[in-house]
This record gives sequence, structure tokens and C-alpha cells, in this order.
Amino acid sequence: MPATIFVTQPVPESAAARLRGLGAVEMNPDPLHMVTKAELIAALQRNEYLVCLLHDRVDAEVIATSPRLRLIASMAITPAGVDVEAATALRIPVTTIPPLVTEATADLHWALLLAVARRVVESDRGLRTGLFPGSQSLYYVGGEVHGKTLGIIGLGRIGEAVVRRAQGFGMRVLYTKRQRLAPEREATLGAAYRSLDDLLRESDFVSVHVALTPETTHLIGARELGLMRPSAFLVNTARGPIVDEQALVRALESGQIAGAALDVFEHEPRVEPGLIALPNVVLTPHIGSAARATREHIAGIVADNVAAVIEGRRPPNLYNPEIYG
Repeated sequence: MPATIFVTQPVPESAAARLRGLGAVEMNPDPLHMVTKAELIAALQRNEYLVCLLHDRVDAEVIATSPRLRLIASMAITPAGVDVEAATALRIPVTTIPPLVTEATADLHWALLLAVARRVVESDRGLRTGLFPGSQSLYYVGGEVHGKTLGIIGLGRIGEAVVRRAQGFGMRVLYTKRQRLAPEREATLGAAYRSLDDLLRESDFVSVHVALTPETTHLIGARELGLMRPSAFLVNTARGPIVDEQALVRALESGQIAGAALDVFEHEPRVEPGLIALPNVVLTPHIGSAARATREHIAGIVADNVAAVIEGRRPPNLYNPEIYG
């Protein structure tokens, strides 16, 4: 009997072809439809191997009601949507991907930063309705970027990639993280350490890059937004719950900060309605890794993981290695 594989949304054709070479593939063909829990349970009654995306929720009930399930192959670096404990209890391997999205996410971060500072989206909308205020009109005046101060919250892989791009804009860079870097590393990056509060007070742009943990949930709330400058912008491409969205709406509506740009949201796929109504916010639907070569690389690694399990090998990107103990 050939292996049966369920893929929750379309993946690049190079990876899809590889999966078809491994077995019978059933794929949700609609990139705009996120499979429901009922649809996922039904699909796993028919299939043994699951390829799922970051937004998919593979909880304990889904796993318990899928007796044929032999693999959960996630496209995430950390499978936050998968009940790994439940899978491990049933000795089902959970696989992930290496941190491949650094440069693509840093590119998008800068696209958002520039867009919100220079009012790119707002002026694009206006132009499409016939509004052309003149090349030196004050109507769409925005914030400066070159030479300004960038504050990085969480200086990991993506934070460092954002800093490298900031150097080209001649920016002063501040950072905060749990453990301060060695002086030589700070010198190499051209980044100065600050406490979170001081970083918020001094920065023209506050960039969020911390991992989501219980400690970082609502790390940026009403108090922290109140420390920012009225001319400052907040940019978040990390995880939505790090920012208290209702507090952010209030800060934007009151002019407490100048604007925000978000690729991630507190209750995805739902977006806080107050954010949608505001002109000084740029919003994208969690597309940090949505660069063609990056996505093809990700999908290829997922296919490697699926192939290994089907062929009886230990998969190369195993998140719960204890099942092979």
C-alpha cells in the first residue's frame, strides 16, 4: 500500500512533486482556506502523514482521533500549534524546519518600517482614488529613517539581520535582551545596550524580535507604549501576543505614538478591528517568510522529513527525539 499524505495548504510544486513520488497526496488546494479542526480530523482518517503549516492547530483531540497518523511534519521552526506532548505519548514523530527565515523576515521588517514611516500604503491608497497633492505638499509628510535611532527588542538571528540593514541607513542602534552581549560583539554590530525602558524612551523605531513565552506575552503594553516618543513607530514581525493590541490601538488613536507596522497579530487570523480602521498602521497577514526561494527551501526540507519517516529512517529535523530512545 502506498503512503498517504495530507497537506493542509498548497506548497511549492518542487516539494509537491517529491511528495507525490513518495505516496498518494491529498492537498487542500485553496491557499486562502485554513483547514478547520473537523476537516483536519476527517483528512487524517484517510491519511497517515500530515504536512501542516504554522497556522494549523494539531491539538490532542486531533491526534487522539487519528489512529493512522504516523508523522506530523510542521513547516514551523517551533511547532507551537502542535501538541507535541500528545504526539510524543503516542510515539508520533514531530518534525520542524531549521531557522531558514531570518533574511526574508528581516527584509519584510524593513519593508514595513519604511512603509509606515514614509506613509507608503496611505499615499498609495490616496493616489488610486485620484488624490495627488503635489510633489512638495505637506499632505503625506512622514518620518525620517536615515540617521534615526532604532531600538531592537530581542537581538537574536532576525534582530541581528535587521541591525545589519540599519547600518546602511546610518542609524544609531540600541538593543535590549536578557543577557547582554560581549563588548566585542556589541562593537561588531554597532549596537549599544539599554534597559527596555530606556530603549523605549530613546528610540525613533522600536523593533520587536523576542520569542513568545509566558514572560514576553504583552511585553509591550500600555505602560511601555507610554514611554515611547510621540514621533516613534512600533514594528512587530515576531509574534502577535507580545504586543497588547488594545493598548496599541489606544496609543495610536491618542497620538501617543506616531504609527505601527505589524505582520503578526495577537489572535491570528483575527485582527483587532481598531487597527484596521487606523490610517497610521501598516498591516500584512504574517508573510515574513513569503519569499519564493525561502518557501521552496522550507518545503524541500519538509519533504526530506516525510521521506525519511516513510523510508523507515530517523527524520533529520526531529523535534521530539525521545520517541527514538
